[in-house]
Amino acid sequence: MLTTGSFFDLAESPFRDLFADCAHVWEPLKRLKGYIDARTQPTFRHVCLTEGVPLDSPYVFHNGKLRNARECIITYGDTGRGGLSVWENGQILEGASVIMGGAVMVGRHINIGRGVLIESGAMVKAPAIIGDHSEIRQGAYLRGYCLIGRRCVVGHTTEVKHSIFLDDAKAGHFAYIGDSILGANVNLGAGTKFANLRFLPGTVTVRTPEGAVDTGLKKLGAILGDRVQTGCNSVTSPGTLIGPDSFLMPNVTAPSGVHPRKSVIR
Repeated sequence: MLTTGSFFDLAESPFRDLFADCAHVWEPLKRLKGYIDARTQPTFRHVCLTEGVPLDSPYVFHNGKLRNARECIITYGDTGRGGLSVWENGQILEGASVIMGGAVMVGRHINIGRGVLIESGAMVKAPAIIGDHSEIRQGAYLRGYCLIGRRCVVGHTTEVKHSIFLDDAKAGHFAYIGDSILGANVNLGAGTKFANLRFLPGTVTVRTPEGAVDTGLKKLGAILGDRVQTGCNSVTSPGTLIGPDSFLMPNVTAPSGVHPRKSVIR
Protein backbone atom coordinates (compact mmCIF):
# COMPACT_ATOMS: atom_id res chain seq x y z
CA MET A 1 0.00 0.00 0.00
CA LEU A 2 2.83 2.45 0.78
CA THR A 3 5.37 1.30 -1.79
CA THR A 4 6.39 3.34 -4.83
CA GLY A 5 4.96 0.62 -7.08
CA SER A 6 1.52 1.20 -5.57
CA PHE A 7 1.55 4.78 -6.83
CA PHE A 8 3.78 4.98 -9.91
CA ASP A 9 4.71 3.03 -13.02
CA LEU A 10 8.39 3.92 -13.27
CA ALA A 11 9.40 1.59 -16.10
CA GLU A 12 10.02 4.45 -18.54
CA SER A 13 10.89 7.17 -16.04
CA PRO A 14 14.37 8.74 -16.23
CA PHE A 15 14.18 9.09 -12.44
CA ARG A 16 13.46 5.45 -11.61
CA ASP A 17 16.82 5.02 -9.85
CA LEU A 18 15.74 7.65 -7.31
CA PHE A 19 12.80 5.44 -6.35
CA ALA A 20 14.69 2.12 -6.32
CA ASP A 21 14.62 0.08 -3.10
CA CYS A 22 12.39 2.54 -1.25
CA ALA A 23 10.31 0.88 1.44
CA HIS A 24 7.88 3.82 1.52
CA VAL A 25 6.71 6.13 -1.24
CA TRP A 26 7.93 9.29 0.53
CA GLU A 27 11.53 8.09 0.81
CA PRO A 28 12.60 9.55 -2.57
CA LEU A 29 12.07 12.98 -0.99
CA LYS A 30 14.69 12.12 1.62
CA ARG A 31 17.14 11.32 -1.18
CA LEU A 32 16.22 14.22 -3.44
CA LYS A 33 18.92 16.72 -2.47
CA GLY A 34 21.76 14.25 -2.90
CA TYR A 35 20.27 12.96 -6.14
CA ILE A 36 20.05 16.42 -7.72
CA ASP A 37 23.42 17.55 -6.39
CA ALA A 38 25.07 14.52 -8.01
CA ARG A 39 23.45 15.19 -11.39
CA THR A 40 23.77 18.94 -11.86
CA GLN A 41 26.80 20.78 -13.18
CA PRO A 42 27.53 24.53 -13.23
CA THR A 43 26.64 24.71 -16.92
CA PHE A 44 24.24 27.64 -16.78
CA ARG A 45 26.72 30.45 -17.43
CA HIS A 46 27.31 33.23 -19.94
CA VAL A 47 29.49 36.35 -19.95
CA CYS A 48 26.39 38.56 -20.19
CA LEU A 49 24.38 36.69 -17.57
CA THR A 50 24.06 38.38 -14.17
CA GLU A 51 22.72 36.11 -11.46
CA GLY A 52 19.37 37.21 -10.06
CA VAL A 53 18.84 39.91 -12.73
CA PRO A 54 16.12 39.46 -15.37
CA LEU A 55 17.56 38.46 -18.73
CA ASP A 56 17.73 41.42 -21.10
CA SER A 57 17.04 39.27 -24.16
CA PRO A 58 16.08 35.69 -25.03
CA TYR A 59 18.77 33.04 -24.64
CA VAL A 60 19.11 29.63 -26.21
CA PHE A 61 20.52 26.57 -24.47
CA HIS A 62 21.91 24.21 -27.10
CA ASN A 63 24.47 21.40 -26.98
CA GLY A 64 25.33 22.22 -23.40
CA LYS A 65 26.00 25.91 -24.01
CA LEU A 66 24.04 29.07 -23.30
CA ARG A 67 24.00 31.71 -26.03
CA ASN A 68 22.22 34.94 -26.83
CA ALA A 69 19.28 34.46 -29.20
CA ARG A 70 18.92 37.99 -30.57
CA GLU A 71 19.80 36.78 -34.08
CA CYS A 72 17.68 33.62 -33.89
CA ILE A 73 14.20 32.99 -35.24
CA ILE A 74 12.07 31.27 -32.60
CA THR A 75 8.75 29.55 -33.22
CA TYR A 76 6.70 29.08 -30.06
CA GLY A 77 4.64 25.99 -30.86
CA ASP A 78 3.27 23.42 -28.43
CA THR A 79 6.26 22.83 -26.16
CA GLY A 80 5.05 19.49 -24.82
CA ARG A 81 4.73 18.12 -28.34
CA GLY A 82 8.12 19.35 -29.49
CA GLY A 83 6.70 22.44 -31.18
CA LEU A 84 9.38 24.86 -29.95
CA SER A 85 11.90 25.51 -32.73
CA VAL A 86 14.96 27.74 -33.05
CA TRP A 87 16.62 28.75 -36.32
CA GLU A 88 19.98 30.47 -36.74
CA ASN A 89 21.46 31.50 -40.11
CA GLY A 90 18.93 29.32 -41.89
CA GLN A 91 19.80 26.23 -39.84
CA ILE A 92 17.54 24.66 -37.24
CA LEU A 93 19.14 24.14 -33.84
CA GLU A 94 17.86 20.66 -33.05
CA GLY A 95 16.75 20.28 -29.44
CA ALA A 96 17.42 23.90 -28.52
CA SER A 97 15.73 25.26 -25.41
CA VAL A 98 14.64 28.88 -24.97
CA ILE A 99 14.80 31.14 -21.92
CA MET A 100 12.80 34.28 -22.67
CA GLY A 101 13.98 37.75 -21.81
CA GLY A 102 12.75 38.75 -18.36
CA ALA A 103 13.26 35.32 -16.81
CA VAL A 104 15.40 35.26 -13.67
CA MET A 105 17.94 32.50 -13.08
CA VAL A 106 19.70 32.16 -9.73
CA GLY A 107 22.70 29.83 -9.54
CA ARG A 108 24.68 27.86 -12.09
CA HIS A 109 23.55 24.30 -11.26
CA ILE A 110 20.49 24.26 -13.49
CA ASN A 111 20.15 21.41 -15.99
CA ILE A 112 17.82 22.06 -18.90
CA GLY A 113 16.78 19.31 -21.30
CA ARG A 114 15.92 19.52 -24.99
CA GLY A 115 13.09 21.71 -26.26
CA VAL A 116 12.39 23.37 -22.89
CA LEU A 117 10.68 26.77 -22.69
CA ILE A 118 11.16 29.10 -19.72
CA GLU A 119 8.90 32.11 -20.12
CA SER A 120 9.45 35.74 -19.18
CA GLY A 121 8.87 36.45 -15.49
CA ALA A 122 9.67 32.94 -14.28
CA MET A 123 12.29 32.54 -11.52
CA VAL A 124 14.38 29.38 -11.33
CA LYS A 125 16.72 28.85 -8.38
CA ALA A 126 19.45 26.27 -8.49
CA PRO A 127 19.79 23.42 -8.18
CA ALA A 128 17.12 22.21 -10.55
CA ILE A 129 16.64 19.68 -13.32
CA ILE A 130 14.08 20.39 -16.06
CA GLY A 131 13.34 17.55 -18.47
CA ASP A 132 12.84 17.57 -22.23
CA HIS A 133 9.93 19.57 -23.70
CA SER A 134 8.78 20.94 -20.36
CA GLU A 135 7.37 24.43 -19.94
CA ILE A 136 8.01 26.85 -17.08
CA ARG A 137 5.41 29.53 -17.56
CA GLN A 138 5.27 33.23 -16.78
CA GLY A 139 5.45 33.95 -13.05
CA ALA A 140 6.41 30.40 -12.04
CA TYR A 141 8.79 30.08 -9.08
CA LEU A 142 11.11 27.09 -8.72
CA ARG A 143 12.68 27.49 -5.29
CA GLY A 144 15.45 24.90 -5.54
CA TYR A 145 15.77 21.12 -5.53
CA CYS A 146 13.05 20.78 -8.14
CA LEU A 147 13.16 17.64 -10.28
CA ILE A 148 10.91 18.19 -13.30
CA GLY A 149 10.34 15.34 -15.77
CA ARG A 150 9.59 15.34 -19.48
CA ARG A 151 6.66 17.27 -21.00
CA CYS A 152 5.72 18.81 -17.66
CA VAL A 153 4.13 22.19 -16.98
CA VAL A 154 4.92 24.49 -14.08
CA GLY A 155 2.29 27.14 -14.65
CA HIS A 156 1.54 30.77 -14.02
CA THR A 157 2.23 31.83 -10.39
CA THR A 158 2.88 28.22 -9.41
CA GLU A 159 5.50 27.74 -6.69
CA VAL A 160 7.47 24.50 -6.47
CA LYS A 161 9.93 23.63 -3.72
CA HIS A 162 11.87 20.39 -3.09
CA SER A 163 9.48 18.34 -5.20
CA ILE A 164 9.33 15.80 -8.02
CA PHE A 165 7.25 15.91 -11.20
CA LEU A 166 7.18 12.63 -13.09
CA ASP A 167 6.65 12.72 -16.86
CA ASP A 168 3.64 14.68 -18.16
CA ALA A 169 2.69 16.06 -14.74
CA LYS A 170 1.04 19.46 -15.01
CA ALA A 171 0.43 22.21 -12.47
CA GLY A 172 -0.87 24.86 -14.81
CA HIS A 173 -2.20 27.65 -12.62
CA PHE A 174 -1.81 29.21 -9.15
CA ALA A 175 -0.56 26.11 -7.33
CA TYR A 176 1.75 25.50 -4.36
CA ILE A 177 3.73 22.25 -4.42
CA GLY A 178 6.19 21.75 -1.57
CA ASP A 179 7.92 18.54 -0.46
CA SER A 180 5.64 16.56 -2.75
CA ILE A 181 5.59 14.09 -5.63
CA LEU A 182 3.34 14.27 -8.69
CA GLY A 183 2.99 11.02 -10.60
CA ALA A 184 2.91 10.68 -14.37
CA ASN A 185 0.02 12.45 -16.12
CA VAL A 186 -1.17 14.13 -12.94
CA ASN A 187 -3.14 17.31 -13.58
CA LEU A 188 -3.76 19.96 -10.92
CA GLY A 189 -6.74 22.26 -11.18
CA ALA A 190 -6.18 25.99 -10.76
CA GLY A 191 -5.51 27.01 -7.18
CA THR A 192 -4.52 23.57 -5.86
CA LYS A 193 -2.39 23.89 -2.71
CA PHE A 194 -0.39 21.21 -0.87
CA ALA A 195 0.06 22.02 2.83
CA ASN A 196 3.38 20.55 3.96
CA LEU A 197 3.88 21.62 7.60
CA ARG A 198 1.94 20.62 10.69
CA PHE A 199 0.61 23.30 13.05
CA LEU A 200 2.10 21.37 15.97
CA PRO A 201 5.82 20.52 16.26
CA GLY A 202 7.00 17.11 15.17
CA THR A 203 7.24 14.91 12.11
CA VAL A 204 4.42 14.15 9.70
CA THR A 205 2.60 10.87 10.24
CA VAL A 206 0.50 9.11 7.62
CA ARG A 207 -2.71 7.43 8.69
CA THR A 208 -3.29 3.99 7.19
CA PRO A 209 -5.88 1.25 7.88
CA GLU A 210 -3.16 -0.54 9.87
CA GLY A 211 -2.35 2.53 11.97
CA ALA A 212 -0.24 5.66 11.80
CA VAL A 213 3.20 5.56 10.17
CA ASP A 214 5.81 8.15 11.11
CA THR A 215 7.51 9.43 7.96
CA GLY A 216 10.41 11.00 9.85
CA LEU A 217 9.89 14.17 7.79
CA LYS A 218 9.13 17.53 9.33
CA LYS A 219 7.71 18.63 6.00
CA LEU A 220 5.67 16.42 3.69
CA GLY A 221 3.05 17.71 1.31
CA ALA A 222 1.15 15.36 -0.95
CA ILE A 223 2.02 12.31 -3.02
CA LEU A 224 -0.27 11.85 -6.00
CA GLY A 225 -0.16 8.61 -7.94
CA ASP A 226 -0.24 8.40 -11.73
CA ARG A 227 -3.17 10.11 -13.47
CA VAL A 228 -4.62 11.76 -10.35
CA GLN A 229 -6.65 14.89 -11.04
CA THR A 230 -7.49 17.69 -8.62
CA GLY A 231 -10.26 20.24 -8.96
CA CYS A 232 -9.87 23.99 -8.73
CA ASN A 233 -9.10 25.43 -5.28
CA SER A 234 -8.57 22.02 -3.69
CA VAL A 235 -6.18 21.59 -0.75
CA THR A 236 -4.31 18.63 0.69
CA SER A 237 -3.29 18.31 4.33
CA PRO A 238 0.31 17.39 5.27
CA GLY A 239 0.95 13.72 4.56
CA THR A 240 -1.83 13.14 2.02
CA LEU A 241 -1.25 10.12 -0.25
CA ILE A 242 -3.68 9.70 -3.15
CA GLY A 243 -3.59 6.52 -5.20
CA PRO A 244 -3.57 6.36 -9.01
CA ASP A 245 -6.61 7.29 -11.11
CA SER A 246 -8.23 9.24 -8.27
CA PHE A 247 -10.09 12.54 -8.19
CA LEU A 248 -9.92 15.31 -5.60
CA MET A 249 -13.02 17.37 -6.23
CA PRO A 250 -13.07 21.20 -6.45
CA ASN A 251 -13.04 23.26 -3.22
CA VAL A 252 -12.32 20.16 -1.11
CA THR A 253 -9.63 19.69 1.55
CA ALA A 254 -8.26 16.16 1.46
CA PRO A 255 -7.47 14.80 4.93
CA SER A 256 -4.02 13.38 5.58
CA GLY A 257 -3.59 9.66 5.18
CA VAL A 258 -3.83 7.11 2.40
CA HIS A 259 -6.61 7.39 -0.18
CA PRO A 260 -6.64 4.20 -2.28
CA ARG A 261 -6.60 3.83 -6.06
CA LYS A 262 -9.65 5.26 -7.88
CA SER A 263 -10.82 7.29 -4.90
CA VAL A 264 -13.20 10.19 -5.32
CA ILE A 265 -12.48 12.65 -2.50
CA ARG A 266 -15.47 14.92 -1.91
